[in-house]
Amino acid sequence: MATTTQVRLRGRPAHTRGPTFLSYTPDGTKLITVGSNNTTRVYKTGFDGEPTNIDDCPEQNTGVASTDEFFIIGSEDGNVSKFSLDTMSYEKYLTRCSLPIRDVTLSSNGKWCAVASDELVVKIIRTNDTSAVMSLREQPKPVKHLSFDPSGKHIALSCTDGLVYVYSLINDEPELVRKIDGLIRTLETEDEISSKVVWHPDGRAFAAPTATRDIQVMSRGDWENQRTFTSGHDGDITALAWSPNGAMLASAAKDGKVLLWETKTQKMLATYDYADVMDIAWHPTNNLLSFTNTEGWVYIYNDFVPQEHSHLLKLPLQPAPFIHDPLSEISANARRPITNGLKDIPNHGARRGTPDSLDDILGSDILGDEDDFVVDDDGAGYALGLNGNGKRPNGVPDPYAGPLSKRRTQTWEPQIHDSFQPGSTPWRGNRKYLCLNLIGFVWTVDQDTHNTITVEFYDHEFHRDFHFTDTFLYDKACLNEHGTLFSCLTNGDTPATIFYRPHETWTARADWRTQLPKGEEVTAISLSDSFITVTTTANYVRVYTLFGIPYRVYRQKSSPTVTCASWRDYVLTLGNGPVGADGNTRLLYTIQNIKRDEICQSEDVVALPDGETIKSVFFSDNGDPCIYDSTGTLLTLLHWRTPSQATWVPLLDTKLLSRLASGRKTETYFPVAVADNKFHCIILKGGDQYPYFPRPLLSEFDFQIPLSSKPTPDGGDDEDAEAENEGDELNKLESEFVLKSVLAAQQQDLVDFTKSSHSQRTALARMEVEIDKTLLQMMAVECREGEDRGMRALEMVTLLRDRTGRMMEAAGKVAERYGRNVLGEKIREVGEMRLSAMEED
Repeated sequence: MATTTQVRLRGRPAHTRGPTFLSYTPDGTKLITVGSNNTTRVYKTGFDGEPTNIDDCPEQNTGVASTDEFFIIGSEDGNVSKFSLDTMSYEKYLTRCSLPIRDVTLSSNGKWCAVASDELVVKIIRTNDTSAVMSLREQPKPVKHLSFDPSGKHIALSCTDGLVYVYSLINDEPELVRKIDGLIRTLETEDEISSKVVWHPDGRAFAAPTATRDIQVMSRGDWENQRTFTSGHDGDITALAWSPNGAMLASAAKDGKVLLWETKTQKMLATYDYADVMDIAWHPTNNLLSFTNTEGWVYIYNDFVPQEHSHLLKLPLQPAPFIHDPLSEISANARRPITNGLKDIPNHGARRGTPDSLDDILGSDILGDEDDFVVDDDGAGYALGLNGNGKRPNGVPDPYAGPLSKRRTQTWEPQIHDSFQPGSTPWRGNRKYLCLNLIGFVWTVDQDTHNTITVEFYDHEFHRDFHFTDTFLYDKACLNEHGTLFSCLTNGDTPATIFYRPHETWTARADWRTQLPKGEEVTAISLSDSFITVTTTANYVRVYTLFGIPYRVYRQKSSPTVTCASWRDYVLTLGNGPVGADGNTRLLYTIQNIKRDEICQSEDVVALPDGETIKSVFFSDNGDPCIYDSTGTLLTLLHWRTPSQATWVPLLDTKLLSRLASGRKTETYFPVAVADNKFHCIILKGGDQYPYFPRPLLSEFDFQIPLSSKPTPDGGDDEDAEAENEGDELNKLESEFVLKSVLAAQQQDLVDFTKSSHSQRTALARMEVEIDKTLLQMMAVECREGEDRGMRALEMVTLLRDRTGRMMEAAGKVAERYGRNVLGEKIREVGEMRLSAMEED
């Protein structure tokens, strides 16, 4: 419960009546205040005497920002002035505007000053070189507030149109990266109410006052609403400020209250009665908060945080209040270090090669040198600078970096592939997709005390959508035509749980729930027409029937486990294997037929380039294993039913898609399924790594085995253009030949190793005919090219699969049509040799 303080702090009359603003120097030694009169006051921390006065300053000041050496003042006369703290005197004008200044702010390193005025353009001026100016022009109305993020790489503008504009300042030319609607309210520039965006000290999120008098936190990585500070103020909010370590938040409002909040729980810790507060500033290190009001008074509040909560100020840098903090969760499809051969759970550094503590990760954005800053816009955590943080450029820790005392304890750590659930996404705000496939999708919403889960289908003629209240907090799901499978982590005294709900039953109740042994967590689940498969942190693979009968339990050889997939009676499991030369573990897979208790492939290597990861693994609609990796390549497993004969074959390299050939379009793809000989996915734009709400549309791409890049047109003559067209046609036919050969090989395996149907055998024969037709088309292109291409054309004839002689006869007719008599003779010889060989057989 919040403490209501009765202490009446003595205010200091600093300025004449009117708006008053203040700023602490970063070292905390001085507090600068400005107001309506032409005197600036500089208070010395810990000194109770009179402040230093700087006269002959502008009047009607509207903002102040400071470094240890100087401070900046903006005023209604349109001037932005720079003053020295060494000489306590005016230095120079930074810029002039034709309309009143409304806010000024400095980047954390003091090199840039941002200026908002009643003009539409926001200026960012270099403090030591006023000729270096950046202009922010995308906002259609004047800007009321400005706020640099702790790194100085982004700036948020609170515009009077009710939108927040976030610019990236990484490049020489500022780039608008986000327009945020629905966060702040519409205000006029002279209003005393605040719409200022206040960045959390860890740089991953910011808070802003809303029209409902709450304080909303939003993450920079995905621009989603996170935790909210609610039910505090009865009046419009006028000022916000995070404590230096981000553990607390102070707010003031028109209700005459100053509130102290705890960041982690969003609970009020204390309430103070002070009216008309306009600006708040925390001391960088002490338990000290200062604020100003519209009467021109300054309050310097020692021991502002009550004694029972003062320990919060002594904590290291605290994370922003996410609903689901990506730094505290193991990110999907990433690699992380192993310490002393054991799994390092939980993983606070989602990026491969970043084995730092949470405090180091968060602190790097603020304490590190700006030249070592590495931008992290994906919301999954921070990557540190490359050449000053103890790592070599390839991400491997450098044992010779850092102080000598640290070198003795620094050890090399291999990188393992984290476990992940295929078809799922991480939390974004309070929502998450548990499953996305061609049947439908499952998503959950965090309601604080419980979740709500929704299951929706694409085909409503066969299945009806449903949703339910989830008190178990399920975090994984699988969906097929027969049912939906869920799993959850240990929650208090309740162990990890598996829950299966069939879509149709002929009994009163057929869903079931089972618990895993205590201490064992689910890493991945899969659902087929026959079995339910669960991999766990104990490296067990647990197989159940569809109605909950434990069918098999065994320990996976490769560990830690990564994921699993299943199709009918077949189960594919992935795990970490031995460490390669690049410091990453090699992923190993096993495929077995559960019902027949046969192992098809045992601990074989997944074909991944060095340092790359798997984004998803699944079976195609024909039952062939497929993976999609971080290079954007879709691969399938050929001859997987024959032990030690499996080969990973690429079916599509998305980087070579024709839609990306111009180079002007940048997009990635979230894998969903392989069906009907097509790759089904969700197109992601704007740097997104995962789909989000509203429900995205599915796209499909034909297979295109990567053989060569399409030549770039160079504006040659007609003969060159004709040759290029011939080359394009031949490349297309060659790609079709290889692809059809792969698909035919998969169909051949299906016919040979299963009780094949007549339609399956007919489909195989048809596919072989299509291969021969493609070879004949390729041969025709070679014949058109000239006699000197005859040997290549003859080689194509030898690849024909037809044994009836009809295709060989057709090849002879093609040669005859183009007048290739010598080639025709060679084709007849090949045909006779093949016929005689068949007679001998």
